[in-house]
Amino acid sequence: MELSLLLEYGWVLLVLIGIEGLLAADNALVLAIMVKHLPEAERRKALFYGLVGAFVFRFGSLFIISFLVDVWQVQAIGALYLLFIAINHIARKIIFRNRDEKKREKEKKKSGFWVTVFKVELADIAFAVDSILAAVALAMTLPNTNLPNIGGMDGGKFLVIFTGGLIGLIIMRFAANFFVKLLHTRPGLEIAAFAIVGWVGVKLAVLTMGHPDVGLISYGFAHSTEWKLIFYIVLVGIAVAGWFLTKEKDVNNSEVK
Repeated sequence: MELSLLLEYGWVLLVLIGIEGLLAADNALVLAIMVKHLPEAERRKALFYGLVGAFVFRFGSLFIISFLVDVWQVQAIGALYLLFIAINHIARKIIFRNRDEKKREKEKKKSGFWVTVFKVELADIAFAVDSILAAVALAMTLPNTNLPNIGGMDGGKFLVIFTGGLIGLIIMRFAANFFVKLLHTRPGLEIAAFAIVGWVGVKLAVLTMGHPDVGLISYGFAHSTEWKLIFYIVLVGIAVAGWFLTKEKDVNNSEVK
């Protein structure tokens, strides 16, 4: 693989790892809220079953989407979904946060072990869809490699998405505490992470509009260096804004129970 191609793939993988880390931390927070009413032993089992379910669904769906990734209708649905979850999550965090937390608390108190496991599995599936679509949108404008295709996808692109997904699961299982602490001290990063997801949705929408069967914009622009530069400059800008526009909180003094 040429050095320039290797650097481009490496950059996308680093961006994907950053997004996966922040999303995994948010996912870990949600799962912790869902299972915290259970006894400790059952809590661990519920989270373990959820992790197994997430692993199976994430990589099963990755192989399926590798055959469908060039279908413009699938790209369009993916773009709309990423935009929806980004807008929905940010709106809920900013506007409806307290109401949603109280509602979740009432629901979780009524849930038994297997009902909780079922809810954890559903949440993991939703997280997996978000993660895979974001990864696919990031990887799709990468140049093709000389690696053999996997499904209907270039082998290099598939490996980037696979690696990002695997790292996301590892973070969710082993490194979530660090990212959870980071989100507590810099809460704006969570909103920034979902803003990035929405921006990735825009990228997937541009790919859809530039698809030869759609032709709303030129195929050349959707895959051009200029658009890539615009995309990554805005992406880095969102991340930097999320870091610097949020005042650092003292975790030890900010939570009173």
